[in-house]
Amino acid sequence: MSDLETFRRETRSWLEANCPPEMRRPMASESDTFWGGRNAKFSSEPQRVWFERMRDKGWTVPHWPKEYGGGGLDPEQAKIVRQEMAAIGARQPLTSFGISMLGPALLHYGTEAQKKAYLPDITAGKIRWCQGYSEPNAGSDLASLQTRAESDGDDFVITGQKIWTSYANHADWIFCLVRTDASAKKHDGISFILFDMTSKGVTTKPILLISGYSPFCETFFDGVRVPKSHVVGTVNRGWDVAKYLLQHERAMISGMGERGVGRPLGQVAADSVGTDDQGRLEDAMLRSQISTFEIDEAALSAAAERAVDLAKAGQSHPAFSSAMKYYGTELNKRRYEILMSAGGADALEWESERSRNGARPRAWLRTKANSIEGGTSEVMLGIVAKRILDLPGA
Repeated sequence: MSDLETFRRETRSWLEANCPPEMRRPMASESDTFWGGRNAKFSSEPQRVWFERMRDKGWTVPHWPKEYGGGGLDPEQAKIVRQEMAAIGARQPLTSFGISMLGPALLHYGTEAQKKAYLPDITAGKIRWCQGYSEPNAGSDLASLQTRAESDGDDFVITGQKIWTSYANHADWIFCLVRTDASAKKHDGISFILFDMTSKGVTTKPILLISGYSPFCETFFDGVRVPKSHVVGTVNRGWDVAKYLLQHERAMISGMGERGVGRPLGQVAADSVGTDDQGRLEDAMLRSQISTFEIDEAALSAAAERAVDLAKAGQSHPAFSSAMKYYGTELNKRRYEILMSAGGADALEWESERSRNGARPRAWLRTKANSIEGGTSEVMLGIVAKRILDLPGA
């Protein structure tokens, strides 16, 4: 038996013994996601047990080095952990922008002191991060941002505003793009800096969405004093860090289109439209839509595995995450369009115990932002056309 086969067998055995049955069911609400942080609360005892067992194993982020709280696994071993978790339907024990976005940037650009200060707390779920990128007049054209950081001794003093700051009202810290040289060209003169959201001068204001929920916020900085040692990478070269992080953000967002999100569409549809004497959905058109969706869903999953393998071989294309982000978000929107069609009139229920306070229509409305957040679909397609397909005039 090869070393990898042994590792797979041991991983399967450990997961079977340690993942509570309740953590092998599709997530039903926002409370099923554990974000960690200073003020974090577990929604259930099984959620706490699952998180703590994975944390102690180093598998909240199995591919990070052990000295930073990870599992120290190589790419093949980490892939096996993902596969075996998927095989039993195990939920992620910890969801974190620190894991999916900031962590990779710190590993690549951070100083050793910064890595030791932040990465272990990320893997242990002790710190929750938000992202300070977009501004009211700097969305798709992010490099035109105007939040400024003025030098004052050993500190920067930050003044400005960010928008669409996901979960800023729940975050402990922010990773933020600020302009440190107003005279430089757009992509120059930007720095990437970290600071505590409880710092004097930081305020947040939730933005109400059409879904009735508010994961997004406006974030205001009024003379926020931050040590210069909190800059990641080189001062005025933060755009390099920002671009690197965006690759990981877009890869993370693409994951919403992958398989294993909620109950299979066929099962959900059967609850509403029923089945024929062969056990198939009564609605042939809906049956066809679901079949086509599941084929495309499987294709995205295969593409995601290919992306991991290419990265391991040092052959990944920096723009591939843009293609994955576009396709993953389009799939997620399709998923919820089908769910709404399958539910019929019942899917329109907005406030009732039976509909879990309108969970389905609210989630459907939320997906409309998928083609905007993390880079609009139009921008993603432009990147694919120019940097992957080399189309003339792109």
